[in-house]
Formats: sequence, structure tokens, C-alpha cells
Amino acid sequence: MIVVAIIGLLASIAIPSFVRARNTAQTVGCTRNLQTIFAAKQMWVTELKRPGTEVPTEDDLFGAGKFITAKPACPAGGTYTLNAADQKPACSVASHTY
Repeated sequence: MIVVAIIGLLASIAIPSFVRARNTAQTVGCTRNLQTIFAAKQMWVTELKRPGTEVPTEDDLFGAGKFITAKPACPAGGTYTLNAADQKPACSVASHTY
């Protein structure tokens, strides 16, 4: 009985820490993806001499021979909005900001 109580106590301490660590890792991964997308948009503007107000499509940035080989995905399942080239991209998960 004491062993079960100790295991329950340890689980109640460890599980919130694991959840917090997972959320932090997802946020960091998403932020890095957003930074990569923003850098690709800047290269797109520079190389193709586009105005900063133009919005690139996914086909302009992602794919073989493009600025990013594979389209990045949010680790938490969010979706990315590219926005205009001179604006930062956004994630649909509210806590994931760049």
C-alpha cells in the first residue's frame, strides 16, 4: 500500500513537469519554423525582386529547388499563415509567436 502511495506521489510531481517540457519544446520548434519561413520570404523578395507587400504562396517557398525543401509543420498541430513578405509569419496556436 505504501509503494502505491509513493508511486502516486511521484507521478503527481512528474507528470506536470513532462507536460510543461513538451509544451516548451513545441513552442521552441514552432518559433524556429516561423523564423525559417520568414528568412525564406526575405530571400524570395531579394532574389525575385518582389515588393515587400506581396504575399508569397506556399508554392513560391516550399518544394524541391525552392527556398525550403519541405513545408514545415507546427509541432503542436497548428497551421502557418505566411502574411506579406515584410511581415512575420504566424501560427494558429496562440502561444506560438515569433
